[in-house]
Amino acid sequence: MSGRTDTDDYRALFLGDTPMMDMRAPAEFSRGAFPSATSLPLMTDEERALVGICYKNQGQAAAIALGHELVAGEIKADRLQAWSDFATRHPGGYLYCFRGGLRSQTVQQWLRDAGIDYPLVKGGYKAMRRFLLEELERSVARAEPVLISGKTGTGKTRVVQRIKSSVDLEALANHRGSTFGQLPQPQPAQIDFENALSIALMKLLERGASRIYLEDEGRLIGRVALPDVLRLEMGRAPMLVVDEPLERRVDVVIEDYVLDLGERYVNYYGDDGPRLHSEKLQQDLLRIRKRLGSERHQQVSEMMAGAFTAQREQGDLSGHRDWIALLLEQYYDPMYEYQLSQRQGEQLFTGNREAVIEWVQAHDTGGAPPRA
Repeated sequence: MSGRTDTDDYRALFLGDTPMMDMRAPAEFSRGAFPSATSLPLMTDEERALVGICYKNQGQAAAIALGHELVAGEIKADRLQAWSDFATRHPGGYLYCFRGGLRSQTVQQWLRDAGIDYPLVKGGYKAMRRFLLEELERSVARAEPVLISGKTGTGKTRVVQRIKSSVDLEALANHRGSTFGQLPQPQPAQIDFENALSIALMKLLERGASRIYLEDEGRLIGRVALPDVLRLEMGRAPMLVVDEPLERRVDVVIEDYVLDLGERYVNYYGDDGPRLHSEKLQQDLLRIRKRLGSERHQQVSEMMAGAFTAQREQGDLSGHRDWIALLLEQYYDPMYEYQLSQRQGEQLFTGNREAVIEWVQAHDTGGAPPRA
């Protein structure tokens, strides 16, 4: 395995989803990494902390010596095996550490001693992170964002997912964007979200997209925040408004928040899933109690509890329609109307999901893929 050189072609790395192994400590990786990176650290968090203390008190040479002492024998052999396995599985990949310095160079040399010539990323994580932040600004400046807007339950995400030149912000954030939108799996770190967003925009522009379609979102999607540079552009972007009758909107909410979310909870938590799912929705409802008012909150809470009981005991979903319709009409719709009135962007078109997708197909060569 030889012939490839170290690289600083960050664009090619991200456009190609190039596999990379990250030599940084687990705590560093958890704070932020890249979609195609795998954490295979040179040192554990504890080992890195000891080396850091040594560096501070005794200098670099002593710290390096301690690092070699801590990562030796079977520990070194096990980690070298993991790096070798990665290099074998991903012969076109790279390795990196924080700055492309001692840690990645050490692993590179140990691999070379084992007969594996594996290149590193020059500048490491820090340089790649800076590149993606700068690229995000460039992408937002180049692209023409168009928002897919509409009331809760109109199926905006379904529209976004059928448009080729779109970025599904909620998928990147692993959250459905609403008060009830938290999923069982944790959300990515803020840095991970920003990195994935920058890469997604870069890929669309590389394919020649001029318009980028995004779902109309607030500043926060769960606990991750839209980057300011994108949020400001979205605040004045033109909109396509999805409009659906209440019955169809209730259907969508049942599909997403009762059936699909319930299945996710069962898959994630097993037998406790149904109970945790219904408790989670009650907790979410409690978070908007002040806006709903105590009396209306109590009404919706009792309706929701009764609906889950009927679903559990009889397999009957009809009870969910009542509390969902009440929340849509009395809570979400007034809030959306107010937010829409604050938007600066032009409303290009209003129609149901299919009509909006047809509008995109007619006005954008990126268009929407054919229906399955």
